[in-house]
Parts: sequence; structure tokens; C-alpha cells
Amino acid sequence: MRRNVTAYGFLCGALICFAFFSWYPMIWEVVLSFQQTNFVDPPVWVGLENFATVFEDAAFGPAWKNTVMFTVLALVFGYGVPFVIALVLNELRHARAYLRFVVYLPVMLPPAVGVLLFQWFYEPEYGLFNQILGFFRLPGLDWLNSTDTALISLVIVSTWMNLGTGTLIYLAALQTIPGELYEAAELDGAGVFKRIWHVTIPQTKLILLVMLLLQIVATMQVFIEPFLLTGGGPENSTVSVVYLMYQYAFNFGNINGGNALGVMLMIVLMVFSAVYLRVSREDKS
Repeated sequence: MRRNVTAYGFLCGALICFAFFSWYPMIWEVVLSFQQTNFVDPPVWVGLENFATVFEDAAFGPAWKNTVMFTVLALVFGYGVPFVIALVLNELRHARAYLRFVVYLPVMLPPAVGVLLFQWFYEPEYGLFNQILGFFRLPGLDWLNSTDTALISLVIVSTWMNLGTGTLIYLAALQTIPGELYEAAELDGAGVFKRIWHVTIPQTKLILLVMLLLQIVATMQVFIEPFLLTGGGPENSTVSVVYLMYQYAFNFGNINGGNALGVMLMIVLMVFSAVYLRVSREDKS
């Protein structure tokens, strides 16, 4: 203990930060979800009343449906596309550093800036995307104002903004794979796709599982895209669980209802985390 007192000191600092900024708010959120309070009068315990209130809300079902759909679509694009780009970058021999910088550049932008940039891209009359469609003699789309395209438009924004982080993590994992494995696969006559399936994916299985969990946790907490681009519309087609939490707390004046929604979302994410821990434990054994 005496020899490692400095290390324990640094560890205590990190634990205090986590306790104050993460664990304490989570515990307080659970407590508030069972109370009715305005932070002026003494709180009143109301049991499951806040949960019943949000459950009966007409936007409750669409919020969960949109959140799940956003997560699924984001996994299709935001989980697979960075891995493919990392595979391509890993095979390049020239301009690799420059291309890594280009891929990571969107992550350096403040999220609000990236979202507002796409707001111009999606503008029906003068937006970049409709200009591209017009160049190919295709009709323009009302990207953010149509129930058919609003949600996928948010997925495109989210994928673009977070593409760089996933790509660099995958690229770092790919560079740890011994080259002898690829050479042996080539000697056995394996093509590109077989090498990826039998060498690359098994060697990066752990990081793929970690990124899958992080992707699910992050996308199920989507907020800034519907908040800045659509306001949850049109017709609640882009309202998410976290955006509905925001509405309860700051628009409806029902902070306790927002906390009840937060507890529901936290339970769902804890289930995903438990599944991941179980899978990773079995993989190690």
C-alpha cells in the first residue's frame, strides 16, 4: 500500500470524478423518478405514477420505435462503413496519413456545426443533395419534412459525424494483426474476401464486439440530430426517447416524468451491457 500510494491517489481522483459527475446523477435520477417535486416544496413520493404518465403519452410508443429504428439503421451504416474504410486505408501505401486526417476531420467539428451544415445540405430548394439529384434529372426530396426520409436523414448525419472515430479504432486494430497470417492465407489460395472472413474478422472480434456495444449505447441516446434538425417531426417520426425526456423536463415542466423515461432507457442499456459482458466472458474462456 505504501509503495503504491501515488497510484491509489490518482485512482481516487478518477473515482471521485466518476462518482460526482456520473454515478451521483444516475442515483438521483432513479430517486426523482419516484417523486413529484418542483425543487421548491418538499418532494412527495408517488411510486410508479411518473412511469404511468409517460407510458400513456401518445409520443411514448413512437419515441421507442424511432430510437430502435435509428439504432438499427445506424448499425447498418455507422458500424459497417467505418470497418470497410479501415480495411481500404490499411491496404494503401501512399497518402495514408492524409486520408486518415480527412476521415477524422468531421469528428473535430462541434456536433452542432456538423448538424447545421447538413441542414443546408437538406434544404429542399437550394440544398446540395437536391442539386445533385437535379444534376442526374431526378426529383428532389423533402428530406426533413417527409415521414419517409426524415429518420434516414438523421442517420446519415450521425454516421458522417462519427465516422472518423470508428475508422481509426478499427485501423489500429487491423495494424496489430501479424502479417504472417495473411501470407499463410495467400499461400493457401485465399482471396481477399476469404482473408477478411478467416483472418481479419477473427483477429478483431473483441474490438468488433466493443464497438457494437458502444454503437448501440450511443445511438440509443440520439438527441442533437432531432433537436436541431426536425424538432421530433414530422408527425413524431423522428422523436427519440432522449428528445422526449428533454421535452418533459424543459417544455412540459415535468422533470420527474423525464427522469422516469431516463430510468427506462438506462435499464435497456444495462441489459445490452450485461449481454456484452456475458458474450465477452464466454469468448475469453
